[in-house]
Amino acid sequence: MAGQMQYGGQAPNGQPIYILGEGSQRTKGRDAQSNNIMAGKAVANAVRSTLGPIGMDKMLVDSMGDVVITNDGATILKEMDIEHPAAKMIVEVAKTQDDEVGDGTTSATVIAGELLKKAEELLDDGVHPTIIASGYRNAADKAAEYINEIAVDVSPDDTETLKKIASTAITGKGGEEYKDTLAQLSVDAVKAVSEKTESGTSVDTDEIKIEKHAGGSMRDSELINGVVIDKERLHTNMPKKVENAKVLLLSAPIEFQKTEMDAEIKITSPDQMQQFLDQEEKMIKDMVDKIINSGADVVFCQKGIDDMAQHYLQKEGIFALRRVKQSDMDRLAKATGANIVQDVDEISESDLGSAGNVEEKDVSGTKMTYVTDCESQKSVSVILHGGTEHVVDSLEIALNDALRVVGVAVEDGKVVVGGGASEVELAMKLYNYAASLEGREQLAAHKFAEALDIIPQTLAENAGLDAIDKLVELRSQHEKGNKYAGLDVRNGEIVNMWEDDVIEPLRIKTQAINAATEAAVMILRIDDVVATSEKSGGGEEAAMGGGMGGMPMGM
Repeated sequence: MAGQMQYGGQAPNGQPIYILGEGSQRTKGRDAQSNNIMAGKAVANAVRSTLGPIGMDKMLVDSMGDVVITNDGATILKEMDIEHPAAKMIVEVAKTQDDEVGDGTTSATVIAGELLKKAEELLDDGVHPTIIASGYRNAADKAAEYINEIAVDVSPDDTETLKKIASTAITGKGGEEYKDTLAQLSVDAVKAVSEKTESGTSVDTDEIKIEKHAGGSMRDSELINGVVIDKERLHTNMPKKVENAKVLLLSAPIEFQKTEMDAEIKITSPDQMQQFLDQEEKMIKDMVDKIINSGADVVFCQKGIDDMAQHYLQKEGIFALRRVKQSDMDRLAKATGANIVQDVDEISESDLGSAGNVEEKDVSGTKMTYVTDCESQKSVSVILHGGTEHVVDSLEIALNDALRVVGVAVEDGKVVVGGGASEVELAMKLYNYAASLEGREQLAAHKFAEALDIIPQTLAENAGLDAIDKLVELRSQHEKGNKYAGLDVRNGEIVNMWEDDVIEPLRIKTQAINAATEAAVMILRIDDVVATSEKSGGGEEAAMGGGMGGMPMGM
């Protein structure tokens, strides 16, 4: 509906009132709901085939020709160029899941898409969106209550269970054949940065730095208690190793400062030129002297270090790096206890930190600096090796997920089983809850329970099994009281997931259900979409899902 649009009726004289400009589009009522639901379902379908340990992978090629091969839901949706506004809301579900937990992004997206699909069935039956939204919210609250009942407590010191949680997150991703090594690395790293607090245990996984290196085997990967910086010392005459180092962190450059305004210096004789150069050298020397006088024997500079300054530093036997990243500077500050100094003139001995060892090492042909044996061991680094760049990238995605889920499990102290077992148990309890309701909200709660069945159903489909048969088998086991019964997709059997070591943090389930419900409800409550544009044409049609014959997204 391009061009000026009537939006609000007619004036008393019978003339239509136009309040939207040229090129605006409006979709309302059932059409708006259908378009939005279709867009949400399309996003869910785009990642659905990747769910589970033997789900398929996606190859994503960007405009520069760079290739990413992954089955991680968050990575897939981040790389895809999605345009439809309602589809973007479903993408936010995956992003929030990734930010909060680090895993379960595909599950959250698939549940959101299925909630929209079930809501569409209710809309077709004449149920009002407000009733559906209310029923969904009540069911989500009950689901959170029920899943807490089936959760199992886990101790931060229970290394074996934490390794099983990490292995579950890694299974099905690029580094699955090395999952034991990755699981051990992730548990050791999380334990190294975890801190006891009044409310329990706190884990900041940002303190775990991952350095990737193509070359060697994954089994060569190692955990370093300290900070590893992907840089080499500035000068070959600088010491390769400094023990009991006094560390200076400097965010100001050690070089001649240019004036902020354009300036012209007229030199009329060679003597003046020499004086100018001597003065510049003296300024550099003074800056280096201040560093030397502070007692520092290792300098990490966030900005540049002049060649002349390098000369003076190496003469004094000082180990120096330049252009160190801000994130590395922050980690070094935490690890060594040093203050980041912003002005060379203000350097004092109290600003220095300490490290037992600062050493340049050769890692697969790349020289890197290791800062270890620090006062605080709350910063650790993982050196990740792999055969090729693509292999290392997929290993990094798997390790990141493992680190996040282990961190969440340590913080919350509660876990549940995977393999669709938790979803089937929740669905059964919600069917009973729905039967206790009166009115049309009962229908919405019942559809919510049906939507949770999409997880075991999709797991079965992606494993090449009969989804209906496996769902019936699962329900039968749960009705007998086997609340840990889930689908082993490798051999197609229903097994005890706890004994099969398929364990996930509780927050994966609660966050996925909450985020999916909120997104579905938000989309359902939209009955009018107004898109404004300076021009009429294909842009608005794409934004509004006007040509919704295919998948309403660009890739």
